[in-house]
Amino acid sequence: QVQLVESGGGLVQAGASLRLSCAASGRTFSSGGMGWFRQGPGKEREFVAAITWNGRSTYYADSVKGRFTIYRDNAKNTVYLQMNSLKPEDTAVYYCAAGRYLATIDEEYNYWGQGTQVTVSS
Repeated sequence: QVQLVESGGGLVQAGASLRLSCAASGRTFSSGGMGWFRQGPGKEREFVAAITWNGRSTYYADSVKGRFTIYRDNAKNTVYLQMNSLKPEDTAVYYCAAGRYLATIDEEYNYWGQGTQVTVSS
């Protein structure tokens, strides 16, 4: 089992930055893929970013490419999502997820955190 706990969400103005953290505990963290997803009000959950176990490969949704950066520190069992130039449309609950490999669809992830709220005001 893997337990994931997100933190770092909050209320910010458009153009600001936030860094989300996802702390993992349980079985080996330094293997498999990690992803960030989000679910905005009235919307379905969508893929945001993902990273391989060694951090060498990353993938981003087009909507966040160039603004968000995913990275991980396996020594700390933590994956991060640095979010810059935030927009009101980034408002959502952000979830981290752990799976066997980098993937962009939520069905490929086995473990999920409880989510952290990000609200961007205009």
